[in-house]
Order: sequence, then structure tokens, then C-alpha cells
Amino acid sequence: MDISLSYFDYGVVAFYFLFMVGIGVFFRNYITNTSDYFRGGGQMVWWMAGSSAFMVQFSAWTFTGAASKAYQDGLLILVIFFGNAVGFLCNYLYFAGKFRQLRVITAVEAMRQRFGKTSEQVFTWLQLPIGTLYAGIWLNGLGVFFAAVFGFDIETTILITGSVVLILSVTGGSWAVVASDFMQVLVLMPISVVAAFFALEEVGGVSELVERFPADRFLGGGTNYPALIWVWIIVIIVKQFASTNNLMDASRYLCAKDTWHARRAALLASALFIIGPVVWFIPPMASAILYPDLDSVFPQLKNGSEAAYVAICIQTLPVGMLGLLLSGIFAATMSSMDSGLNRNSGIFVRNFYYPLLRPKASERELLLAGKISTLVFGASIILAGIQFSKMKEIGLFDLMLQFGALVAIPMQVPLIWGIVIKRVPDWASWVSILVGLLTSFLVKTNLDAEWLSGLLGLEVDFSGREAKDITLIFGVVINLFVGTVFFLSTTLFCREPEGKRADELNSLFTNLDTPVEAEEDGSEAMDSNQGSALGMLSLIYGAFVALLALIPNPLIGRVSFLFCGGVLIVIGYALKKGDRRK
Repeated sequence: MDISLSYFDYGVVAFYFLFMVGIGVFFRNYITNTSDYFRGGGQMVWWMAGSSAFMVQFSAWTFTGAASKAYQDGLLILVIFFGNAVGFLCNYLYFAGKFRQLRVITAVEAMRQRFGKTSEQVFTWLQLPIGTLYAGIWLNGLGVFFAAVFGFDIETTILITGSVVLILSVTGGSWAVVASDFMQVLVLMPISVVAAFFALEEVGGVSELVERFPADRFLGGGTNYPALIWVWIIVIIVKQFASTNNLMDASRYLCAKDTWHARRAALLASALFIIGPVVWFIPPMASAILYPDLDSVFPQLKNGSEAAYVAICIQTLPVGMLGLLLSGIFAATMSSMDSGLNRNSGIFVRNFYYPLLRPKASERELLLAGKISTLVFGASIILAGIQFSKMKEIGLFDLMLQFGALVAIPMQVPLIWGIVIKRVPDWASWVSILVGLLTSFLVKTNLDAEWLSGLLGLEVDFSGREAKDITLIFGVVINLFVGTVFFLSTTLFCREPEGKRADELNSLFTNLDTPVEAEEDGSEAMDSNQGSALGMLSLIYGAFVALLALIPNPLIGRVSFLFCGGVLIVIGYALKKGDRRK
């Protein structure tokens, strides 16, 4: 398979990089203090906050690790993204409004109000390395994808792409992060539709895709006990609910201008997770039909199926369109990484540097500390991504899921219940996390498929795929059960808080029950600025994409560029027109 790119493709990617850097430079003028830098001053409208919430939950892993799962097991991969849609729907119904009503700059500040200063430091120093590792996984996924396309060394690719993301994050803060997330949605969705269209055309249409995809893998293959799939589905939905509805992820909505906009942002993210997967996994499923042995096609990858998405795009997309696709894939991880950088920097500055090291620091000093810490965390993420690339024994799909089950779930349990239940001692949060991490260690080292097979007296062993699923199931179910039981049992040891601590808790729960109005943060004046700025950016990038129709291509290829560019132009015009009305 010829994986060379045209000069047009390189030019499209280069323009995209420059455009993203330009967004960072443009939004520097929106930053006057740490609230602006870390959460956009709580002044962002729903379509910006919702796009960012969607993109943060999304990365190049979707086009590598998740695409590998679609290549191997068909439609089963949709369960994860349906779980995201359910999680964000629960955000809309309850949690998003509550999170915005916390009225803080970082989520860990709310944790200090809820669980005290000791818990604040525990969460700070757990979240910083965990957030770095998550971003490293996402960056590794991006490196895998680019290595497959360009033939570059994965480590070199991680270093270069991570550095580009770092420039954007340091330059423009939260405003640039969220604005770029919105633009990245506009870039990603149209090109995903075009890629799915060409994949279907290559394989012969939807009916041919369904008929020719290996029947024993269409709803999950490689199993000796198919009933286990249904347990896996339920566990995945529960896991995705936990990952989107805990207090740490309140940061998604702290940027929203009020309660109404926070809830509408969650609803937008839920809708995007229903629409997106319909087209994302058509190309890798088509690859399973057309290229049944991707390991031989991409020998430079430890798992050839992780290039399932790019394989068919290389063969079917018109000249220049692959560069546009690469821009969209880059966008997918850039949004996750820059949001993670901004959040980690905010936590470090607002929850460690400011209260413990420099309580009298000026806003100017705190802004400088935020930019320096962003650089440090960015370098750490790049190093983590390089380290993950050396892990040969586990694929990206299982790496992401097992990390979430064994590391993230123990942190999420007290951060879900802490919003719902008031009467628990402060130490309940961090002790619950330690109990959960110990439980994860015991599960990982003792409870595996072989142990379960012996316990049940099974005659046929679990398959390799089932063994990985069992590790995930044990991790999620046992951690949720043990963490919940322990956290709730601490109510027996709770004493009524007194003095300043009682006032702090009462203030927190009063805020949780009090909707935020736009006028509270003076955000009404920012509405038109956001619409005008994003409208202009959409028109510029849309015009660039539409001009790519001039590249020598068959008619259908030229129409594809006009479609993608037209979507951006129409949305940009609508935003500018709405601004003029205001």
C-alpha cells in the first residue's frame, strides 16, 4: 500500500498548524487574570462549552485504538460512545448545572470546600500525574496514527506533535483551548462524513458492508462465552457514566456563562456522541473487508489493526483530502491534551502554588506561574507518550480501558457521591481513593480469567479477548462496589462540622442549589464577541477548504472539498449574522 502524501496534503496540514497557533495568539487579548486563563472567566456560551466537553472526551485514540476494535469486533465499539452519550445526558439532567453552580475556578477548589484542605492536596497530587498519564495515552495514539501515515518513528512523531500542542496551550489559555475545540468539531465532523462516504463507495454500500463483514465478528468476535459480551456492555456504560459525572470533570462546565448554558452544553455533547459514531467506524469496518491482514501492510506498528481507519482513507480519499483528515485527527488529540494541560496547570497554581507557596501572589505572578507550569506538564506528557509507545504487550484500546477501570474509577467514586450526600467526614474522600487503589492492585494481581475459570469449573478456557474483558469487568464492578460501600459507611463516623468548616460546607451546598445567572459574572457583553470571533475563524478556514476544490481531482473529490468548506462557511455566516442582530 502506497502511504506517501502529496504536496497538497502537506500544505493542508501546515496551514492547519499555523491556523491553530493563530487562534492562540488571537485569544491572548481575552486573558486578564487566572479565571480567564483557566476557565474563560465563566463567560462561554453553550455551543463553545459543549463542543469543548465533547472534544475533551475524544482523542486520536478513537481513530487508532477504537478503530482497531471496530476492525476486529464490528459494532461492539459503539457501546463506549453510547455510554458517553448517556453520561452527558445525565450531565444535562442533573450534574452540569450543579457543577457550574460551584462558582469556582478549578474543580479541586470545590473539592477543598467539600472535603477540606487535606483532601485538596490529595486530589491535587493524584490528579496531576493521572492527568499526565491520560494525556500521554492520547498523545501516543496520535503518534501511532501519524507514524502509520508518514512512516515516521513514533517517538519522534510524539515529540513534534506534542510540542505544537504545547505552543497553543501556553499562548491562549482556556479561551484558545475552547475556541480551538469548537473549530476542531467543525473540521472533524464533515471530513468524517466524507471518509465514511468514500469507504462505503469502495466496499459497495451499506448492505455490502453488513453482508461482507465477517459474521462471527460483527457484534464481537473471539469469544468462547458470548454471554460475557452483555456483561461487558453494561459495565462499559456504567464506567462511562462515572467518567463524565464526577466532581473532577466539573471543569467542563465551569467555563459556561450560567446554569442554562452549562446544561445546554451537556446536551450538545450528548447529541454529538450519538451522531459521530455512526460515521466514525464505517471506514475501519470497511478495512476489515478489504484489508484482512493489516499487520503485513503496516509492519512498523505493534498492532496493524490500529491503522484500520487510515488504511482505507489512503486508498479512497481525493488528493489533498488526506491532509484535511490528518488535521481532524490531530484536532482530536490536541483538544484532549490542551484541555488536560490547562486543567493541570490550573490545579497546580490555584490549589498548591497560590494557597501554600505564594498566598500573597499577584494575578500577574499567578498567570506567569500558570504558563510555566503548562510548559512543565506539557513536557511530562510528551515523555509519558513516548514511554507508552514502548509498551508492546497491550494495545491502545485495552490500555485506555484498563487505565480507566483500575486507576480512574477509584478517584471517581467519592467525587460522584460527594455531590449527592452531604453528611460524610472530610477524610472519607481520600481514604476511599486509597482503598480503591489498593483494591485495583489486588484485582490486577489476583483476579484474572484463569482464577475465574477455576472458580466456575469451566471446561473451556476464556479466550485472550475475554481475559482482557474480565480484567476490565472486575476492575469496574469491584472498585465501584468497594468504593461505594466504604464511602457510604463513613457516614457512621461523621460529626457535625463547626465554625468556619460548617460555614464552608453550608456555602457549598447553598451554591449547588442556586442557579448561576449570566449577569453574575458580567458575561452578557462577551456573547457577541464570541460569536463574531468564531464566525470569522470559521469563514477563514471554510474558505481555505473550499479553495482546495481547485486541486486536480475527479468531480466527486472537488465536491467533497466544497461540502466540507461549505459547512464551515454556513456556520461562520450564521455566527456573524447572530452577532449583528445582537
